[in-house]
Amino acid sequence: MTLHPEVRRILDGAPNAHLATLLPDGSPHAVPVYVGTEGDHIALFTGPATRKARNLHRDPRLALSMTPADNLFQSVAIRGRVVQWIEGDAAWEIIDRLAIKYTGTPYGRDEERVVALIEPSKQIFS
Repeated sequence: MTLHPEVRRILDGAPNAHLATLLPDGSPHAVPVYVGTEGDHIALFTGPATRKARNLHRDPRLALSMTPADNLFQSVAIRGRVVQWIEGDAAWEIIDRLAIKYTGTPYGRDEERVVALIEPSKQIFS
């Protein structure tokens, strides 16, 4: 599914976003994340051993809830699945791009990070 232009516009900003994944027992796990786009995919990053990475490796289904930074009452909900993991220098290029739009500086290199690329299956926005 191609990203809707309005969803892409919000993702290309610095939205307030929360990722929901499934724990091994099937219950939800939600955390705030930096998000953006990489081609027609949604990109986010995490440590390879974090709870969200472990959840997504076991079950790639997820939900994202976000609002644009300038309008907390405009909501976007996305359901999808991780279709690719990126590591190494290619990941750091994406990570730095996301970090700069949120913080103005590249992401620190003190811990290993990976990028998850998400293919949306449902996009709901108001």
